[in-house]
Amino acid sequence: GGMTSHAAVVARGMGKCAIVGCTALEISHEQRQMRIGEVMIAEGDWLTLDGGTGRVFAGDLPTQPSEVMRVISGQQPASEAPIYQGFATLMGWSDGYRRLKVRANADTPRDARVARNFGAEGIGLCRTEHMFFEGDRITAMREMIVARDEGGRRRALEKLLPMQRADFEGIFQAMDGCPVTIRLLDPPLHEFLPHGGEESSLLAASLNLSRQELARVVSALRETNPMLGHRGCRLGIVYPEITEMQARAIFEAAVRAQRRGIEVRPEIMVPLVSDVTELRHQRAIIERAADQVMGVMGDTIPYLIGTMIELPRAALTADELATEADFFSFGTNDLTQTTFGLSRDDAGRFLPQYVDGGIYEDDPFQVLDRKGVGKLVKWAVRDGRDVKPGLKVGICGEHGGEPRSVAFCHEAGLDYVSCSPFRVPVARLAAAHAALAESAGDR
Repeated sequence: GGMTSHAAVVARGMGKCAIVGCTALEISHEQRQMRIGEVMIAEGDWLTLDGGTGRVFAGDLPTQPSEVMRVISGQQPASEAPIYQGFATLMGWSDGYRRLKVRANADTPRDARVARNFGAEGIGLCRTEHMFFEGDRITAMREMIVARDEGGRRRALEKLLPMQRADFEGIFQAMDGCPVTIRLLDPPLHEFLPHGGEESSLLAASLNLSRQELARVVSALRETNPMLGHRGCRLGIVYPEITEMQARAIFEAAVRAQRRGIEVRPEIMVPLVSDVTELRHQRAIIERAADQVMGVMGDTIPYLIGTMIELPRAALTADELATEADFFSFGTNDLTQTTFGLSRDDAGRFLPQYVDGGIYEDDPFQVLDRKGVGKLVKWAVRDGRDVKPGLKVGICGEHGGEPRSVAFCHEAGLDYVSCSPFRVPVARLAAAHAALAESAGDR
């Protein structure tokens, strides 16, 4: 993949540098070294990475956080930071002109705080699967996946519920008074399982399974095309107890946060919907969980239930989806994949040649394709609001932080864009440019 591959997107959201698709590397596991052209790098040698350009430097080059980051992270007072003061002034001007709201894609309380400090006005995408990958969480998640029946899955989900609840409560606290869009579990289940080696042995032992039994489970979950397989709302339909647990965690966290004086505005998003019956099925489970939690805890929490539009059929049947959805959020990473028939994790092998050769004007995973993907977005916005005029509409793909794509979202009448926390200032500025260009055109 390239700079918009899944690995790069996840790393960017964490504020980490990632350079992926390095085909020039020749790695020797036996000698514990790698070759890049004529340069040999041994294990333990220093490298310095520039994640913006993809350049790799031999050696330990001196680095430091930018002045803006030092102020935002509390390492330097704003009064002693002239660059930050200029940044804050520019952002203030931008906010005075833009119409589009700017949210952030954030999966943890820490990410939410960073986003808020950068001026995010809410969370447009909280990817709940990212909460399951660490420590005891991954073990409980794996226990749920390999369970032989619903009872086993529910026992594992009861272990996961307090973990998710604590994360959601922290996110609500960081986003006090702002909307938080939480996407239900989305990726294929096999992504959580090890595929051999010592980790498989340890997992089999912890779950009281033989290596052969675990291998059979992993093999049964393997899919030829997992991107279009058993993921998204399809998981919640086959295993409704997953949706039930996540909804309980969200509403229990919301009630706890509200009792501490925090204003909570949860928006629950059902992913990978292609038919209104899928959304109706999942909405019923979520509403039932909400009624149960609020009935027991005695508090009332306002909430929205919507869907992520990332399949062409969803965009083309937006009028039907709007009967069950309180909001739409366009997942343009997947919508671009499914519209073009391209995999963003594999297309980096040939997309540069397409762009350099003039076949594509831009990489469609970096700059939103107006002619195809953009037309689907506009159709869905129009048809959805014909049915429900007050329908809230946003975008949560990586395009939400790219200036030309933000301009398109303004023109298409979206309410907000959402992007990685560290791209929020770019989106705020781009939204102001779009509003100014529109007013200049009107004159």
